[in-house]
Amino acid sequence: MLKGGLVLVDPANASVLRVIVLQYNPETLTRTLQAQSVGTDSGPHVDQMRLKGPPVETIKLDAEIDATDALADPDNNATAVSSGIAPQLAALEMIIYPTSQQLAAADANARAGTLEIAPMDAPLVLFVWSQSRVVPVRITEFSITEDMFDSALNPIRAKVSLGFRVLSIDDLPYASSGGSIFLAYQQQKERLAQQAAGGTLAKLGITGIQ
Repeated sequence: MLKGGLVLVDPANASVLRVIVLQYNPETLTRTLQAQSVGTDSGPHVDQMRLKGPPVETIKLDAEIDATDALADPDNNATAVSSGIAPQLAALEMIIYPTSQQLAAADANARAGTLEIAPMDAPLVLFVWSQSRVVPVRITEFSITEDMFDSALNPIRAKVSLGFRVLSIDDLPYASSGGSIFLAYQQQKERLAQQAAGGTLAKLGITGIQ
């Protein structure tokens, strides 16, 4: 069975930095698309059918992480015995942390009197849900519910709720690796849409458009 997950990519050269595979595929994936229309309620009539760009798409899911099976075979799962699922949780959390080296460098620049401290670069995050859905995202929501612990208080079962905002060519340079990945994602949608059977006016109970 294929698994969903996240891939962290170096935005400069598109090299893969880390792959995070979800232990269990979520049963539900919620996607919301907000159209980027030019028109407003009070805008010119000609603008009502124009689009500024791709819709703003958001994705939400709940991922379950469980060390129960691993703990049943302690000889082959030393990490689960010593730390539970803390390493898996930390791998997800570190996506939205700057590295300690970046924090130290920013502090050094501040102490040196640098007037403007540039924001710290982070890897490009790709949400992968099969070969046909590979899309650049930014994490907007992140919550963890730990609901079972071992005797050392290491978490051994948790639910991670994640919210993503899909990064389109409005957010990424058109010619960048991230922009190319988004365009491939949209082109896949276009191919799928062409495969959908078209309806007829008769099915709608009308004979023509006047």
